Amino acid sequence: MKSLNVLAAFLGGAVIGAAVGVLFAPEKGADTRHKIAEILRKKGIKLNRSDMDDLVDEIASEIKSNEAE
Repeated sequence: MKSLNVLAAFLGGAVIGAAVGVLFAPEKGADTRHKIAEILRKKGIKLNRSDMDDLVDEIASEIKSNEAE
């Protein structure tokens, strides 16, 4: 059970890190999202475009709400 928590924390950190990269990246959003999708696919996580957009939007709103606090 402990290793599952460590894995979940690692994946959560990776997703948040990717979101921060998206927010501060100098590239177009579509290019950045494509790169993130490729990285996730290499890790065995497959998301369609809609799921990727939802994930990025959710992470971005979470980061913005944390910055407001």
